[in-house]
Amino acid sequence: MKAIHFSAYGGPEVLTYGEFPEPELAPDQVLIEVHAVSVAPSDWLVRAGHLQHIFPQTFPTIPGRDGSGVVVEVGAAADFARVGDEVVFKVGHVELGSYAELIARPRDMVVAKPANVSHVEAASGGHAGTCAWIGLVREAQLGAKMKVLIHGGAGAIGGLSLQLAKHLGATPIITTCRAANVDYVRSIGANVAIAYDEEDFRDHVQNCAVVFDLVGGVVHDRSYAVLKPGGVMTWLIAEPFESRASKFDMVERQAVIDDDPAALQAVMELLGAGALKPQVVKVMPLAAAAEAQALLEAGAVSRGRIVLEVR
Repeated sequence: MKAIHFSAYGGPEVLTYGEFPEPELAPDQVLIEVHAVSVAPSDWLVRAGHLQHIFPQTFPTIPGRDGSGVVVEVGAAADFARVGDEVVFKVGHVELGSYAELIARPRDMVVAKPANVSHVEAASGGHAGTCAWIGLVREAQLGAKMKVLIHGGAGAIGGLSLQLAKHLGATPIITTCRAANVDYVRSIGANVAIAYDEEDFRDHVQNCAVVFDLVGGVVHDRSYAVLKPGGVMTWLIAEPFESRASKFDMVERQAVIDDDPAALQAVMELLGAGALKPQVVKVMPLAAAAEAQALLEAGAVSRGRIVLEVR
């Protein structure tokens, strides 16, 4: 099969497009013909070696954490899908990934793709939506009339987080973004947009029930001050920070993106119902994966995900 693979940590140039052994199908797995995969920040961070202390790679390996496709073969003990089913799937950081024509996945890593959602849309929304759902629903338990601040609202995860917060009835929904993206984030759910390249969000925000930090670093440190007593700050791995939660009357929780299929299932149901709409920045062929990762690494991608079209 054709796949993107690499045999050493490095820049985008270590990515090779070419032949790679087809996956061996275990009895509890289904074989999926991959149609589309998203290009996530973690893809280039893993490739560059920045996360090897957390996700050490066994070379050669294939990048990619998610995708959408069609089941083409079913293992003897895999009773959760049938040949021809359209599905969305997840991949762990230390497994052979999704930038490939074929992939084998077990039950907990596969959910049905809604019929009214394209493979490109499903790939764009799957991982990003899961991150948003775990951060806001599972960890923060965001609900109606709760004041929420979402940092990085113009990104793929941030954009779906704004939409999810609106669906949950949170209000007001506040976000930070570049000045160029203020109108965009308002169009997808933000009530208040603060341009971080022009002003300090602390001058405008206080008493938040929830802060969802997708940035880290100094942004995380400054966010303690805008939470109300008993508030919750959830965060994804981004710029490192030193936790100061013990000095405040608040709860701090990492949004760990694990293998719980409930998150991906919930996201696909919301996509199918039209409550969430994934933002697709660009669709590129699988062979252009190095270019796609380079764009992401250079900070040239916002307002959604780049999607690699495999089929």
